[in-house]
Amino acid sequence: MNFSPKQSKVWRETVEEFHRWNISQGATRSGKTYLDYFRIPHRIKTAPRGHIFLIGNTVGTLERNILDPMREIWTEGLVGSPSQSGRVRLFGRDCWCLGADKSTQVSKLQGAGAAYCYGDEITTWSESVFQMLKSRLDKKGARFDGTCNPDSPGHWFHRFLQSGADIHQTRFTIDDNPFLEPEFVAALKQEYAGTVYYDRFILGKWRAASGVIYRAFADNPKAFIIKEPPDNIVYCTAGLDFGGNHSAHALNLTGYTKGFAKIITLDEWYSKEALTPDVLEMRVCDFLERNMKKHRIAELYCDSAEQVLIRGIKAEVMRRGLAVDVKNARKNPIRDRIRFYCRLFGTGRYFILPHCENTIRAFSEAVWEDGAITDRRLDDGSVNIDSLDAQEYSTEFLMTMVG
Repeated sequence: MNFSPKQSKVWRETVEEFHRWNISQGATRSGKTYLDYFRIPHRIKTAPRGHIFLIGNTVGTLERNILDPMREIWTEGLVGSPSQSGRVRLFGRDCWCLGADKSTQVSKLQGAGAAYCYGDEITTWSESVFQMLKSRLDKKGARFDGTCNPDSPGHWFHRFLQSGADIHQTRFTIDDNPFLEPEFVAALKQEYAGTVYYDRFILGKWRAASGVIYRAFADNPKAFIIKEPPDNIVYCTAGLDFGGNHSAHALNLTGYTKGFAKIITLDEWYSKEALTPDVLEMRVCDFLERNMKKHRIAELYCDSAEQVLIRGIKAEVMRRGLAVDVKNARKNPIRDRIRFYCRLFGTGRYFILPHCENTIRAFSEAVWEDGAITDRRLDDGSVNIDSLDAQEYSTEFLMTMVG
């Protein structure tokens, strides 16, 4: 194993010394998790009698972030796959994999005495799961190792880190990983420049989100506005946010060049009218039909909260013979959508046509909610959130593929 100086320091201070809580926090891609592909096997082999837990945001993220990489290093013979119940055989010992994204997961820890626990992406957990875990880590010599990216200083886990518990914590910056290509590090720094994510994911600092969200766009929107769409658009998707309770209906069309090199908002529709379902269906399909004369529209992603309206739009799409697949929007966490667009702005890969005035204004005026404990985009009717939702719905499918 080839450790960086920071990783070697953490190994010495958390394996050769005893601490009940061992937390590696900080920048993304900084090497804080790689160390655990070797620390976890050591912990399992030396842990006292009792349950061993591996906990992540979901079992799926735990599999992707921890188990898959360990399998590549140690082989499938030593790193098994979780059963439906979460039981997994690791290094000759039965262990349990749990998701911690919902408070309902608490019941899976009740009554279980833990000898060792590993935690992945701790800041994405439900606080109630972590509170229950503290009471379950009751075996003599029991330890917890975990990693997280920083969040707001008001986050419940940051408060725990400031407590008087026996916590060994190490902050990683992206420059602590000497194995990354310098070009990649420079690109990542550029993508997050001017945002709260630079402090968190590059410098590894806990920072509150405040002020303008999309600083790169707000400071110079003309840098992203283009007069005409490029000729090499491969296909398009649309996103629809339904209005109600003083919000607007918003529909955005997004085009992509080959390899998603450029992502362009080509058209928008925005209405605060109180429309009947029939009129709404007509307006949406008119928008699709008009744009399909110039572009290939593969999917329309709709706010999944309005299934009756979606069924009506599907019926009208079929009646008109439009070759568009109408789907539910994924509605990923808003903070993940924000981070995606910040990276697009930072790399100069996003563009918008000048007539899409509502979306331009929405990106320019979006701000963080003042005084919120966790990151929250202001949504009090004073700014246009609807166009942002529609734009984000249209691109959610590629947020794990790009950026």
